[in-house]
Amino acid sequence: MGSSLLCFSLSLLLVLHGTFAQQRYQQQQGQCQLNRLSPQEPNVRIQAEAGVTEVWDPNNQQFQCAGVSLIRHVIQPRGMLLPSYLNAPLLAYVEQGRGFFGIMNSGCPETFQSSQQFQQGERGAGSRFQDRHQKIGQFRQGDIIAFPAGAAHWAYNEGNEELVLVGFEDSGNSANQLDQTSRRFFIAGNPQQGERQQGQQEGARREQFQSGNVFSGFEQELLAEAFGVDRETARKLQGQEDQRGHIVNIDQGLRVVRPPLSQEQEEREERQEQGQCGGPRMNGIEETICSARLRQNIDNPARADVYNPQAGRFTTVNSFTLPILGFLRLSAARGVLYRDSIMAPHWVTNAHSIIYITKGEARMQVVDHRGQAVLDDRVRQGQVVVVPQNYAVVKHAENEVFEWVEFNTNDNAMLNTLAGRTSAIRGLPLDVIANSYQISREEARRLKFNREETLIFAASGRSRSSERGIAAA
Repeated sequence: MGSSLLCFSLSLLLVLHGTFAQQRYQQQQGQCQLNRLSPQEPNVRIQAEAGVTEVWDPNNQQFQCAGVSLIRHVIQPRGMLLPSYLNAPLLAYVEQGRGFFGIMNSGCPETFQSSQQFQQGERGAGSRFQDRHQKIGQFRQGDIIAFPAGAAHWAYNEGNEELVLVGFEDSGNSANQLDQTSRRFFIAGNPQQGERQQGQQEGARREQFQSGNVFSGFEQELLAEAFGVDRETARKLQGQEDQRGHIVNIDQGLRVVRPPLSQEQEEREERQEQGQCGGPRMNGIEETICSARLRQNIDNPARADVYNPQAGRFTTVNSFTLPILGFLRLSAARGVLYRDSIMAPHWVTNAHSIIYITKGEARMQVVDHRGQAVLDDRVRQGQVVVVPQNYAVVKHAENEVFEWVEFNTNDNAMLNTLAGRTSAIRGLPLDVIANSYQISREEARRLKFNREETLIFAASGRSRSSERGIAAA
């Protein structure tokens, strides 16, 4: 009986995975002719009182074919990104700064509560007012934060420097059942005007846009009745006269109920994430949507999955290390290449990869199924490159350190290499290599065994001298 139930469960899991993949395929088939890829920069800028949001063009063919979109929030100290929700799952990478955030899931308990004594000092003796709300999480530079589709969320910058959040929205995800357009629904404020710079061939044309929060579409009488408040309060809910935009300034700082987090507690949290505290490591089955861990840091070199002290490192976060990603069907990775280093040519078998460069400059090549280089360019900080599923890619950091974060449209993105100790070439018999490439067995042996690294390579003396010769010529 037990084995039959296990077989049924595994079969159901395979069917569901196939269904999700088929849904994404059906949404995209017949629409994409990616003969040329190019690094992308944001072309929409939305200014607000306490920050700015930059948006990459969602109509760009590369983003449309992958079914994704990208945004970047720059929030000033004491600035708060107003509550909103999306029709698609969201991964946010904290590029700079620190702060705290909240996610509101209907039905989850309000476990953070303030005592009456704490509030009496602020509201006067005898006051019986107290606050309670859902759990609040803290974040810092290098964190990946997962937000399920439809879950309202907000973020606050409590540091002394600008907070930079890079958001990856998977509008092609099965959680988005309408179309592949990413839609953000604000539940507060009045998002203000922005401007888009069109292509130079069309001239620098400005396109203005403006939208309100979801309450602005309801009648004030109905809102007043629904909340049990007067019409003036209902009018303020709609925010139609609010000129602050979607990122607002909190002059006195945001006062919420949350426990203090010391450096020692942060380190203990990290050890718990890695299962180093003596207890059993959680596997996600124990989590519910209300208690799920939503954050993991991928900047810490000690967490690297691949590390080469001469060349760099590569760190992943997936549904095995952050179980909620299995629900979102997304994953992420962080890469660092030292000067004159290479990330092995490779392809991702089950996901598109969206690469956001966080530091430096490097040469990057992407090759399609016809053996054509659809991208051969230098990419730099702030740019984004879309690498479609199964396209081969290589990165070469030449004169400076190169760093990036990549978002994948699968919760366990699988990477296959073309060179190195665990590569496809290494798995082939010598005679297959020799006859495939019309080389001698000795040349095939060198091709197969010259590289002992797995993924991150320090450039060999031979390649450096070749590059110098080419430059001299």
